Amino acid sequence: MQTAAKREHGKDIGLTAALAADAAGLRYEDLSADAITVAKQCLMDWLGVTIAGAEEPLTEILRAEAKEQGGAPQASLIGGGKTSLSQAALVNGSASHALDYDDVHTAMNGHPTVPVAPAVLALAEYRGASGQDVITAFVAGVETECRLGLAMGPSHYGRGWHNTATYGTFAAAAASANLLRLDEAQTAQALGIAAAEAAGLKSMFGTMTKPLHAGNAAANGLMAAKLAARGFTANPAAIETEQGFAATQSDSFEPAAGFDLPEGGFHIRNTLFKYHAACYLTHSSLEACRLLRETDGVRPDDIRDIKLQVNPGHFKVCHIPEPRTGLEAKFSLRLTTAFGLAGEDTARLETFSDAITARPDLIALRDKVDVVARDRIEGLTSDVIVELADGRTIIESFDVSEPARDLDAQWQRLDDKFRSLVEPRLGPEATERLIAACHGLEQQNDISAILAH
Repeated sequence: MQTAAKREHGKDIGLTAALAADAAGLRYEDLSADAITVAKQCLMDWLGVTIAGAEEPLTEILRAEAKEQGGAPQASLIGGGKTSLSQAALVNGSASHALDYDDVHTAMNGHPTVPVAPAVLALAEYRGASGQDVITAFVAGVETECRLGLAMGPSHYGRGWHNTATYGTFAAAAASANLLRLDEAQTAQALGIAAAEAAGLKSMFGTMTKPLHAGNAAANGLMAAKLAARGFTANPAAIETEQGFAATQSDSFEPAAGFDLPEGGFHIRNTLFKYHAACYLTHSSLEACRLLRETDGVRPDDIRDIKLQVNPGHFKVCHIPEPRTGLEAKFSLRLTTAFGLAGEDTARLETFSDAITARPDLIALRDKVDVVARDRIEGLTSDVIVELADGRTIIESFDVSEPARDLDAQWQRLDDKFRSLVEPRLGPEATERLIAACHGLEQQNDISAILAH
């Protein structure tokens, strides 16, 4: 990844300028084969969860508001209709995070695609950009949020900020700036505008406002780039400056970490995908429960007690002890563990319903789960310790923080997930056409047909 910021590493260049230079300078020819592949996988996965999320009540509310406000028909709403660029980014971004079934990344400790893809795709449709342009801009955005996340350190999230919303606003601005072909100085202005717009609170988890964070980030980042293109000004060192983004929102800011690149040169290669329709921090325990059932033969009637050991950071994210709704169930380690041990299909959206959440047998199993902090806090490993009625104790552990090595196998899993989300809504023929279009995105001259659903 030979970019201006990389060449300037070691000189007196601030993080904002470095991120701006890299975002502005990135071109399709700079991308590795793996980066291109994973970018296409991210965008297909985003489309699948958005088509499914378009039917959610929160999306219907936002769509109704967009219709009432009106505006130029510039970009498509997933689910039908056209609206302004900002409203399309807002509604589609919120829809894509409505099910909490979208990808994650440990570098930013959040969801990388949902704040970036809606901005890029709306702008690309409006400007008639190619598939290669979309991939490049998207990667520029994801790299920006991952590098910013590493620089900000853990305290930002620890204070209660939702990284998908905050870092995602910068990412949407960087991606939009790349697609608009802004230069380094203009992109730094866009990041400065984004810094003043970035917001989102973890206290909103389990409500409609969490998905709204992603939509707002997409819309605000897109607007930041559009304004910068018109000459709107901001502090071009907004991240590291006194009373800037880092100073006000982090106690662990290490700008040097934002200059470091991973093996292979692109953070996007390490994106993690979700195969359970719940908060990603519940996935390690769900996979451990699968092993308990499939490998150890554990059944609910055999269980006397369950201890779940997790990273203590999970407690502030997905530890709703007694969820009352399907949405809250997605953020309940106790109930998702009960789902896993009972053999419920947590890949199905329908599993996370109000009715299943209230099922007496699952509540009884949930109430046997005691969630405790692990001694070792690194990674996303969860230990599920089951005490059986016959006196035996069985332990299974799992860590879902390791990126896939086999990208072909990852395509297979993502294709299957896409079919499960899209076929019930569009039918098998349209679903297969979309899969093929996403696999060959770099060959598309016009991406509007992909969005007209």
